[in-house]
Amino acid sequence: MGRSMVMLFTVLGVLFNAQNFKTKRGIISLDGVHVAKISNKSSEYTFMDLKETPIYTIHFIDKSVVDSVRDSYITLNRVYNRDKTIDLDYISPSAFSGEERSAVYTSIKDLKIIDNKGINVKNLDELFQNTPKRKLDTKTKDAYTTRSKIDRLNITVNNVGEILSNGKPVGYFTNLPVSFGSEDTITDKSFIDIEIYDANSKYIGKYITTTKQLKTAGGKVFTIYREMSGRASILKFPTYKAIAERMAILDPNFIKIQEKVVVGQVVKDGVEK
Repeated sequence: MGRSMVMLFTVLGVLFNAQNFKTKRGIISLDGVHVAKISNKSSEYTFMDLKETPIYTIHFIDKSVVDSVRDSYITLNRVYNRDKTIDLDYISPSAFSGEERSAVYTSIKDLKIIDNKGINVKNLDELFQNTPKRKLDTKTKDAYTTRSKIDRLNITVNNVGEILSNGKPVGYFTNLPVSFGSEDTITDKSFIDIEIYDANSKYIGKYITTTKQLKTAGGKVFTIYREMSGRASILKFPTYKAIAERMAILDPNFIKIQEKVVVGQVVKDGVEK
């Protein structure tokens, strides 16, 4: 059987087996039958039975992980048992579907917690007992790994340009403006680069204000924030803290995660090894 025929039968199979759903005035219908109700406040959607008893909520999250990498997913929570919230991927019926339609579609097609009898509490509870793993692409996984390393370093910059990691001085900036703050964005283009040194006054690298690039002493070059079309929330200029964080990733010898020996065991990143 040709590849085109296989694809045709696959599409037809999906169409014939698909359930038609509709959401109108807060009522969810499946194959023409009312099965549940939905309301929302901002990006959080509350799913109710037909008696308007809240059963679960879906909250849409869209966040920056590191640099220009973003992650979009949902958090699922049961109204009757809020001890645990789980993060899940979601699906949409089309590229132009809004959050409400995606929330309903995911509940029916992917999570199977809404069917022709209403909200399936048994399947809902099963999700919390056996939570499916999220399917992250390589780029997003790498971004989370980088974010984890940055968070563990707990980098701050004080009001004199000193760089600290977990409260310990590890380096400093030079060529800073007279007045600045670690969370200030660097918007001025200057022909004098902002340089970074470690605690022993060894040159680590510099931030080039004209190109918004970091360049390490070893020659690595990295553009901290690249502009993305349709993503106005992405920062175009870095903070001093962001520069220090990225330099720590570019040059692992700049700031190392401290290891502590406790009762003959090495404790690293808070986990016994």
